[in-house]
Order: sequence, then C-alpha cells, then structure tokens
Amino acid sequence: MQTAYIYDALRTPRGKGRDGGALNAVTPVELQKALIAAALQRNDIEGAAIGDLVLGCVTQVGEQGGNIAKVAALLSDLPSSVSGITLNRYCSSGLDACNVAAMQVMTGVQELVLAGGVESMSRVPMLADKASFYTDPAIVRAAPFVPMGLAADLVASLDGVSREECDAYALQSQQRAATAQSGGHFAKSLIAIENRETGASVSADESVRGDITPEKLAGFDPLFVDFGKKGYEDAFKAAFPDLGEMRYVHHVGNSPGIVDGASLVVIGSAAAGEHMSSKPRARIHTMVNACANEMLALTGGIDAADVALRKAGMTHGDVDLVEFNEAFAAVSIKFVRDTGWDADRVNVNGGAIALGHAMGATGASLIGTVLDELERRDLTIGLVAISGAAGIGAATIIERV
Repeated sequence: MQTAYIYDALRTPRGKGRDGGALNAVTPVELQKALIAAALQRNDIEGAAIGDLVLGCVTQVGEQGGNIAKVAALLSDLPSSVSGITLNRYCSSGLDACNVAAMQVMTGVQELVLAGGVESMSRVPMLADKASFYTDPAIVRAAPFVPMGLAADLVASLDGVSREECDAYALQSQQRAATAQSGGHFAKSLIAIENRETGASVSADESVRGDITPEKLAGFDPLFVDFGKKGYEDAFKAAFPDLGEMRYVHHVGNSPGIVDGASLVVIGSAAAGEHMSSKPRARIHTMVNACANEMLALTGGIDAADVALRKAGMTHGDVDLVEFNEAFAAVSIKFVRDTGWDADRVNVNGGAIALGHAMGATGASLIGTVLDELERRDLTIGLVAISGAAGIGAATIIERV
C-alpha cells in the first residue's frame, strides 16, 4: 500500500451566512471553482493528472444539489475524466472527503485527488433539504435525532459545564482567532474570493470578533430553551437517569457561526508529486470514523480522537497540535477534559465559534489549519477531529515530511 501525501491545502475566507454576508453573492460552485483553479496554478498541476474530485456537502439541494463535485469539475479546468463525488456524513463530511481521497491513493485507485468541501449557508440554508430525520415525527421519535445546540446543552448538563465556562471558552476562541488573523497565520491557505456584486476582494474571515467582552457574552439569551421544553427534556431524563436540571448555556456568542466557505486539499502519491512543482508537506498517518450516543450527538469527534490514537499506537504526548471543531463551547470544553490534551495545544488559532462553521467544508479546512501551524512552529504531528449529527465522528492524524 502506497503512502498518501498532502501537497497543498487551501480554503476560502468564511463569510457570514446571511444576506449581505461577504460571500453571499458567490455561488457554492464558484467558491469551489476558485479553489480548484488556485490549486492547479500554485502547484503546477495539469488538469489531466487529477483522478477524482471528492467534496463534502451537507445540504445537497438547490445550488448544492446534483453532485456539486462533478458540477464544479465541469466548470473548472478539469477534463471530463474527473467524475467527482459528493459526500454527506454531516459535519464530518469535509474530513471524510479527505480520508476517502487518501484511501484512493493508498490503494492505487488514483494517484492524485482533490478533496475538500463546500457549504454556502446563506444561499442554501441549513435544513433546506427537508430531510425526514427532522420533518417526519415518527422518524424523529424512532431515531432519535436531537437538534445540535440542544445536544450541546445536554452535554453541558451531564458534564457540569457552566454558562460562565462556555463564555470564557468563546472569548478565548475569539481572541486566538483575532491574534492569528492579524499575525497572518491563515495566509498560506487562504485564497481571496471576488464578490461579483461589489467587485470587492474577500480575503479574511468575516465573523472574527477579537473585541468581544465577557459582558457582551453574558448578555446573550440562550437559544435552545424552547426546544428542550417541548418534549426533549423528558426524553433526556429517560435516557440519562442521572441527569438533573437542564443547563441551557449556549447562545449566539458561544456557538459555531453559520458561514459560507469552501476548502480543498491536494492528496497524492509520491509518483504524482514528481510531476508537480510542490513537494509533499505531510503524509496521512491514520484515519478513523467513530459514532457515539445519538442523543449526545456531538461527542463522536471525542471518541474518534481516542480511536485514532490507539490505531496509530500513539499517546497524547506524541501529538503536537490538535484541531477539534468547535461544535459549541461545552463540547469543546469536554474534549479537553476527557482527552487529556493540554488546552494550549488545542485550537491554538481559535475555532468555529470565532471563524464559523461551513458544515461540509470545515473538516478539510482544519487539515490546512493544523498543517500551516505545524510548519509555522516547526512541529511534526497534528490531529484533526470533528463531530457530526447523530453521534458521528471522524479523526485524521497527519505527519509532516
């Protein structure tokens, strides 16, 4: 089995996922097309060398429907031989896309693959696909599926995470992201996107708020109280007998922001690299999927990180930097508590609470974030872990070469 190398990692800035957001006027296909063009140009890749395009996308309807990976390939400088496949494993989709690409390379199915994700949440709103898991009451009861923010409040309630701790974590995320942004830590991966309506070039993540204060955070109302009071609390207490009173601790300030964005990672074999101008930056060391309790919903990434360490034969001390997607503050706090990593090695440049979470794109974005920071600090091993709905989780360990 051959080694899968990472040759490059790119992403768009993240624009606020609403009308008037920095990327609202840019279609999801255009976001991905810009990254494909940049990847080919800056790595001197001939389009014919690309074996496949693998993209994660959660809300596959409208502008994101119809296999957006193939549509993006058709509209880019890629030949018709690139078939393209779009994956949906909820919020882990972008990371799973990279893992699928790596498996194609490792098994010799392909020599060079582009993998990443895209989600334009201002143009294709979350839940716009009207899936049965949240629209059909019988399926909601039988599955059962829990709204993500409410699941985060359940984690906070079971683990004794306070509103004050969540707000302090959110403040840290914003401050770290603001420091990284001003220091140019994201510059290597960021590809500027032109807003075709205004003609402006979008070159920075829009939702970073380094000037946020504890007082401002304390003033936000909890978001998910009504969900909990409409039957979910009873279900939680039946499933978790030790659950006391629900803690509704999450609000707009300590939850992941809804944003538009795309990501792309160039993954290939050693032989593929001989025909490129870029040298391998890292290798894919270990890839895993895991699934936790579906009612807790957002702890799968925690389990996946532990499984990845065991599979790799590593301990926490072997990993230099960790990117764990900030799917609500309480879950991120639980990750640090449960895994034993020093908080100074986790999300050192902030996370989705500050930068936003473009669902299908985030996992691949985190590959670039951890790789750039490993290089900046001259470190070696990075781990990316991410949780998705219904307990899904994925993790990937990379090693610089």
